[in-house]
Amino acid sequence: MAAVPSREVARRVFAREFNDASYTFKESDDERAPVYLLLPTGERVNRIFLVGTLTETEDVGEDSEYWQGRVVDPNGDTFFMYAGQYQPDAASMLRELEPPAYVSIVGKPRTYETDDGEVNVSVRPESITTVGEATRDRWVVETAERTIDRIQRFDAADEEDGAAVDEYVRMAREEYDLPVENYRRAVTEALESLEADDEQVEASP
Repeated sequence: MAAVPSREVARRVFAREFNDASYTFKESDDERAPVYLLLPTGERVNRIFLVGTLTETEDVGEDSEYWQGRVVDPNGDTFFMYAGQYQPDAASMLRELEPPAYVSIVGKPRTYETDDGEVNVSVRPESITTVGEATRDRWVVETAERTIDRIQRFDAADEEDGAAVDEYVRMAREEYDLPVENYRRAVTEALESLEADDEQVEASP
């Protein structure tokens, strides 16, 4: 019996880092091998898990429905997602949801090159679920922790023997010329936004 490929872990990432990612690769020549997006902090991603505020939905299809959704994270940065006939459940959710709403999304990163050579990244959703504020807040905290873990591993590469450096960190250093401090700042801003929300709740009568 052929081995059934296991599903890739869905990684948590803030939109600022996700939108900076542009390099994709496969780890084998097999036509069905998974395509990975390389995050600037040195993590390979085949699926992502995000929670944020759905701010806008629009049918941008010409011949058939093709829904675009915008989801904003606590820093005000935007994930773009697209769902059409091959993602019927996700497309149905985007058709029916009334923004603004907190949503949880699991999906696959997709890159495309614009006419002027820019590489943009979006999410092809596998599932979209409406959630409450507590779920959004928990995602922010856990995503902050995962991002800091990646940054620490990335920074540690400066002190390690070349042979010991994580291969994806090495790849990120070769493919991107981006300061990982940008993502440390995103973590700080996201956690501060949660504190500000809590203070507003406490201040309200």
